[in-house]
Amino acid sequence: MLNTETPHALHANLDEYATKDLVAAFVDDQHNAVLAVQRANAAIAAAVDAAVPRIQAGGRLVYAGAGTSGRLGLLDSVELHPTFSWPPERAVSLLAGGEEALYKAVEGAEDSRALGMTDIQKANVGVNDVVIVLAASGTTPYALGAIDAARKAGALTIGIANNPNAPVTNAAEFGITIDTGAEIISGSTRLKAGTAQKITLNTMSSAIMVKLHKVYGNLMVDVKPTNAKLIRRTVRLTMLAAGCDEVKATQALIACEYHVKVAVVAIKKHINIEAAQARLNIAHGSIRAALQGETDP
Repeated sequence: MLNTETPHALHANLDEYATKDLVAAFVDDQHNAVLAVQRANAAIAAAVDAAVPRIQAGGRLVYAGAGTSGRLGLLDSVELHPTFSWPPERAVSLLAGGEEALYKAVEGAEDSRALGMTDIQKANVGVNDVVIVLAASGTTPYALGAIDAARKAGALTIGIANNPNAPVTNAAEFGITIDTGAEIISGSTRLKAGTAQKITLNTMSSAIMVKLHKVYGNLMVDVKPTNAKLIRRTVRLTMLAAGCDEVKATQALIACEYHVKVAVVAIKKHINIEAAQARLNIAHGSIRAALQGETDP
């Protein structure tokens, strides 16, 4: 029996717990999700290092999964645009059963290996793409079909599962095992297995974005200001990164249409917006490298 399906030895009488004990059991068990991801640190780092060159070459992040795993992949993909100004067309999410499966189970979708292969083919996955396939059990046919088709297309494949020695992790070029063990509610992998997957995805995509110069120090300098809250955030980020007051930060941001990186370089180098953008282009988007350049481009 898979670890994720095995009844939890410590909570055989869960239905008899007092409410405070029930809540404590659920919350406390989430700590094990963090521990499971920590044990996978080396595997996650190896996957990130392999992914970055493909993405730098123009590739996409492609997420594939079924049920909770597929929805978590979708969540990670859509959050990259507002957080890092990552182009939406370069973060693709494939969910077994399609859009309908966001809200309810689509009968038989996750059991179809052929559907996983077809979805990858329809997405025109290629050699520079990074395909991240998730399955808590590690045995989902849809996920295995997606990995098979992605490998045939020459893409980099990363398989994430919550059971040791799972077919999904074995089939992918980079396997990440986040062994969360038995769930408090037997087989309900939306609990700590899902939490561990969310942590892993957050970690991987954020680390990739840091490597792509989307962060300066620990500041989110490539944020896309799509609402009033984020506009205020760009001002604060510019003030922190450039060491300037609010007036100067706001003026620079308005001049460059709220591109924090451009504003920071312009302020710190005492140059105009066009020269700052040119420096960043030469530095492949790295504020640090753009600031270290001795001459204007």
